[in-house]
Amino acid sequence: MIRFDNVTKQYRGSTRPALNNVSFEILRGEFVFLVGASGSGKSSCLRLIIKEDRPTRGAIHVLGQNLGIISSRKIPFFRRSLGVVFQDFRLLPNKTVHENVAFSLQVIGKSRGYIQSAVPDVLKMVGLAGKASRYPHELSGGEQQRVAIARAIVNKPALLLADEPTGNLDPATSAGIMSLLESINAGGTTVVMATHAADFVDRMKKRVIELSAGQIVRDERDAGYGHTAAMPIVGDHTSVNATGDIAVVAPRAPRAKTGPIARPPAAANPIIETTDLLVPRIHLEGTTGLDDMTQDAVPELPSQFSAQASDDTDDLSAISELFSMNDSQAVPRIDPENDPRYNAGVPSAQDLARMTPTQRLKAQAKSTARSRAKNASEKGQDVGPVS
Repeated sequence: MIRFDNVTKQYRGSTRPALNNVSFEILRGEFVFLVGASGSGKSSCLRLIIKEDRPTRGAIHVLGQNLGIISSRKIPFFRRSLGVVFQDFRLLPNKTVHENVAFSLQVIGKSRGYIQSAVPDVLKMVGLAGKASRYPHELSGGEQQRVAIARAIVNKPALLLADEPTGNLDPATSAGIMSLLESINAGGTTVVMATHAADFVDRMKKRVIELSAGQIVRDERDAGYGHTAAMPIVGDHTSVNATGDIAVVAPRAPRAKTGPIARPPAAANPIIETTDLLVPRIHLEGTTGLDDMTQDAVPELPSQFSAQASDDTDDLSAISELFSMNDSQAVPRIDPENDPRYNAGVPSAQDLARMTPTQRLKAQAKSTARSRAKNASEKGQDVGPVS
């Protein structure tokens, strides 16, 4: 049925072959599990069986055909004797369940009468007799996989290949799929399944071929999944690349525990903060701020807005002095209407749009200070020095 003779497959750009001098034979009517860690070569075996890939070295015989000498013109006819089930279903979304299954018969030229007879029979076999008119998006994951299996076996293939058919399904649904595959095998179809489902492999006790780093390390009948320990387990200190190579990587540094954000101690550099309207405000930490501009009122802006990271630190420091008050210092009364420091006009929206961030901060600071001084003067209060 299937025979690999010293088969090696190495993909371009890979330092290690996906399969390395592999030899085995699968007889008609067998149910065989291909097991092993990710990157061990299971999927490469299946691709070679359906002649999706060519071996680098060695010979492969499937259903009496030498795949090394079969012509490209005959490959589609060879594949008609195979059924393939994928992990991701690969159903046609714009066709009903009946049409998805019938499509595989239409492309090989089966008559309408044969299709109308065969499709209902296979849907009944997989437990979907009442859902022939449903579309894939109307089905559960397990039902979609049953449609995929029905499509694969409707032509009564001698060989059924399944690549992780339960990988996307929950345990209960997976059990139904495995029972279905077992009943298909009982009808005489040879089944080869690549899987990581250790529970089902242990329970069914079929033939198990274990691969590790592209080599067969175990071939047993009536066997279980085993430990697949011959290949490094991918974990925190290993990674698998696109070709299946496993590389050791440095462990990640432990993540720091989260907690309250520690603020820097009081300093002479200003810290920019923001209001709910995202209008920047400035104050000096460790000093008395203006109105409600306190250091805990709002979160800090990103570091690119920090005065320390600005090229205009001196200008920002000068602006911050507008909001610095020393309560013990005697301050003179000023006239907000005549003092030249408050006579500057309020910039328009267009002016603000043309300003740099620093210039906008200056304009807003001056406007706020002017308003504060005017209010204080009307109440007969002193106002702090402005620079």
